[in-house]
Amino acid sequence: MQKNFPRIIIAATQSGAGKTTITSGILAALKKRGLNVQAYKVGPDYIDTGFHEIASGKPSLNLDSWLVGEKTLVQNFFMPATVSEIAVIEGVMGLYDGGVGGVSSTAEISQILQSPVILVIDAKSMGTSAAAVALGFREFNKSVNLAGVILNRVGSDSHKKIIVDALEKINIKCFGAIRRNAEFVLPERHLGLVPTAENNFSEVIEKICATVESEVDIDALLKIANSAPAVNVEIPTADKISSTCKIAVAKDAAFNFYYEESLNELKKRGAEIVYFSPLESEILPENISGLIIGGGFPEMFAEKLQANKKIRAAIRAAAENNLPVYAECGGFMYLMNSITDFGGNNFEMCGVIPAHAVMTDKLQTVGYIDAEILQDCIIGKAGEKLHAHEFHFSTAEISADKNIFSCKRMRTGKIYRAGFFDKNIVASYLHIHFAGCPNAADNFIAACKNYSNKIAKKFLPV
Repeated sequence: MQKNFPRIIIAATQSGAGKTTITSGILAALKKRGLNVQAYKVGPDYIDTGFHEIASGKPSLNLDSWLVGEKTLVQNFFMPATVSEIAVIEGVMGLYDGGVGGVSSTAEISQILQSPVILVIDAKSMGTSAAAVALGFREFNKSVNLAGVILNRVGSDSHKKIIVDALEKINIKCFGAIRRNAEFVLPERHLGLVPTAENNFSEVIEKICATVESEVDIDALLKIANSAPAVNVEIPTADKISSTCKIAVAKDAAFNFYYEESLNELKKRGAEIVYFSPLESEILPENISGLIIGGGFPEMFAEKLQANKKIRAAIRAAAENNLPVYAECGGFMYLMNSITDFGGNNFEMCGVIPAHAVMTDKLQTVGYIDAEILQDCIIGKAGEKLHAHEFHFSTAEISADKNIFSCKRMRTGKIYRAGFFDKNIVASYLHIHFAGCPNAADNFIAACKNYSNKIAKKFLPV
């Protein structure tokens, strides 16, 4: 069927140009006008979506053609169209940057969704050259609908005029120019921006919104968004499934790397998702049939995680009692015996996995991964393939006979074994998206149901 959804993509020349700041300002400005706006983030990012949620008032969704595939990406994009009036999509890195061959780049997503693109240019220390940059981005791939630019970190009115005059000569529209402002600099650390779960950024978003309202032509952006054509898309009809199992998900400042649509895939299959905090909770939720511990920053909260002995003991006891446990990256580290932080301090963790995570100053891995399951497990059968993403600064040694994945780095072609496997546990540095790995979702739900049945049988009269 033909689906129409007004939309724009906020792209940039490179990381750090101000995409998240400007996207958040536009989202907040549109919401302030009374529009029901849906935010999206291109790529496997977990952090920028938090800023989108503050600005728009509802969860932001990820768009990644490697993790979920083109067909599912289009379906997931258009599903909110029935309850939203406009979509604002933040790109990833530079416009043409992505995986090997440009997979899941902002440019590729713009072509899949037939969406116009607004290019953010960091104009600091640049004058007329900013127009040359914009021209190069437009001419590099003319099938990308580059509708214009927004200038960031402009120094003065005269600085702005120099660039706008140069842009007019090459027929590239400038939708606005944001002045340099130290208050708009969002804090960063080793994996990017500091997550919103750790700080209240509402006041910063309000200030950014006020500046965007005064310096960016929102009406012109709306006109561009409404020019996006209708797209052919098949939206599957979802059968309503009653709850068949309860899955506890760790979520707090230390663990918050989850894709909204990934957890929704589990809900579609009958999972009831309940949250708990490894930082604050003393017990696991009652009557759970499965446990998920996602990524995050356990290394930044290691002392507090160590201090919460009760929840660590509860997790260890649940794992020993064969509760299905799936963990990614930070969750993988938390299940180990200990974590050594950047300062060389060692902290006890759950002791479920016989290994030690050590933080390093060097990025160990970043990029898309093609992973093959090595042994039948709670998320699949031996030989099945998963598309994944990996991004971490820590290292951990796992016995080779306990590895669960054979991984291939798509950027370099390097093949290596990774992760940890036990009869009821799968944990690794890999991040997957259940919408792109439906078999993994089905298998995990089946494992949770099987656990529930076994536990229930224990209490049946003989």
